[in-house]
Amino acid sequence: MDVLLPGALDEALEMKARMPDAVPIAGGTDLMVLLNADELRPEAMLDVGRLPELGAWRREGDELFVGAGVTYTRILRELPEMRALAQASRSVGSPQIRNRGTLGGNLGTASPAGDSLPVLAVHDARVVLASAEREREVPLDAFLLGVKRTALEPDELILGARWRMLGGPQSFMKIGTRNAMVISVASLCVALDPATRTARVAMGSVAPTVIRAPEAEAFLADALGRAGAWDDPRAPIAAEDGEAFAERVAGAARPIDDVRGSAAYRAHAVRVLARRALARATGEMAEEALAS
Repeated sequence: MDVLLPGALDEALEMKARMPDAVPIAGGTDLMVLLNADELRPEAMLDVGRLPELGAWRREGDELFVGAGVTYTRILRELPEMRALAQASRSVGSPQIRNRGTLGGNLGTASPAGDSLPVLAVHDARVVLASAEREREVPLDAFLLGVKRTALEPDELILGARWRMLGGPQSFMKIGTRNAMVISVASLCVALDPATRTARVAMGSVAPTVIRAPEAEAFLADALGRAGAWDDPRAPIAAEDGEAFAERVAGAARPIDDVRGSAAYRAHAVRVLARRALARATGEMAEEALAS
């Protein structure tokens, strides 16, 4: 096996153009599992973990760009205002895994259980891709094609993701077989955006890719409006509306049975997570209103 060690992004893209079958590696938290299990034996590995261009993040007006090489530990330390992303990052493995695992790794692996992916989905993130010839942005739902399948071309690398920052409450939750170092059986992210009076919900591990719940989103936005919560965040949403929202979230799931959980359990799990996430979000809105 050849190991390619580019010193800059341009060099890495030229190497990928010459050897499109070379497998990129950064943190290696997923890839090394496959190598150690002898499930993958590429002819070449392309080490992108030391490229400064991929390890950068920056604010661009009301948008945020996070490079593919930014680790979960750095997200926790440097981007705490991205609350749901920080919560998802904290749920990734052990501290050692968080020190190595990257946002780009979650995107490239394209597992429906990827913890950062529901957060990116609620933010309508675009994945930034580049080859030696071009750079392009692909909406997340067009980038994730299926279980571990993406729209990445053979000569491209993932540069990172870009999205508009939301000003309202947001949260990420997941359920697994234990509280730490666990692959999610079901995960959910909820974000409320008072500026546009919209609600956003995304789920992981309940379909071949991360999915949104548009009917539940529209219902919740309307329910918050009827309760007056968009104008007065202290106004409580009706209990029956909260239940109806959770039912619509569960109805959008397309789970399967596998070794980590049954389809019925996953549907039940996202229903419970939706209720909890809504309670947390509306409580956060009320607390911020009282503090202002």
